[in-house]
Order: sequence, then structure tokens, then C-alpha cells
Amino acid sequence: MAKITYLTEEGLKKLNDELDHLIAVERPNISKQIAEAREKGDLSENAEYDAAKEAQGLLELKISKLQETIKNARVLDKSQIQSDTVQILSKVTIQNVKNKAKMTYTLVAETEANLKEGKISIETPIAKGLLGKKVGETAKIKIPAGETEFKILDISI
Repeated sequence: MAKITYLTEEGLKKLNDELDHLIAVERPNISKQIAEAREKGDLSENAEYDAAKEAQGLLELKISKLQETIKNARVLDKSQIQSDTVQILSKVTIQNVKNKAKMTYTLVAETEANLKEGKISIETPIAKGLLGKKVGETAKIKIPAGETEFKILDISI
């Protein structure tokens, strides 16, 4: 069964742009490399040809995976998201109960995650531990350093 991926419109556009680039630019480049390597003679001992064919296989796999992700993508409408509980697209401010450090994250699909922008994947342990929680509740989350408790300070969209 295909895995459904929930994306923002921006995230879906980014995936479509990447797919277009792979098909329009990368695929012809690899075809050209294969043709040039083929012109150099004996294919049985041609490392350039083998490398180009391998790169072609990897590119086609990447294209196929992107097409599958886009086909099974569902665009989330921010107006349909509620801010009373933590869910995908929620912007959550949490506080580490032990050291009082505050962090703000937006929960997004794995393909849109970018820690520099404060976007974490819904698949991360922190995001999974926060899902369904309300402001004021705490979540015990297992992280590599052990178990940590976070208090939810704010939820917005």
C-alpha cells in the first residue's frame, strides 16, 4: 500500500520543481555521458560507460520515488488545522522541564523538514511525542540522551 505524504503547497511545488529538473536537465546529461562513453569503443572495459549507466539507474530510481511521493501527496489546508492540539503544520513552543530551554518547531512532512528553519519531521521522536497534546501538557520523549520531558507552552498555525 502506498504511503500518503502530507505536504504544504510550498512543499509540493518544491518536489515538482525537483522532479522537473531531474527529467529536463539531469536525464539528458546522463544520456549524453552514455553516448560519449559509447563512442570511445569497447564497452566491456569502459569504466566511464559503466559509471554513466550506474548514474542513470540511480537517477531513474530517484525520479520514480519522487513521482510516487507526488502521486500520493495530500496538500494540507492551513485553514483546516486547529490549534487546540499539536498536529502536522502546528507551530509548537516547548520547554525542556529539566533545563528550562525553550524551543519552537513547526511539524511538517519528512520531505519539508529543515532544522535551520525550525521545521521538524512529523516522523521524529519529538514530533511523535508532541502529537495530540494540548497547551500546558507535558510529553515524555525518548531521545538519544535518554528520556526528556517537555512542557507545551504554545500551539499556533
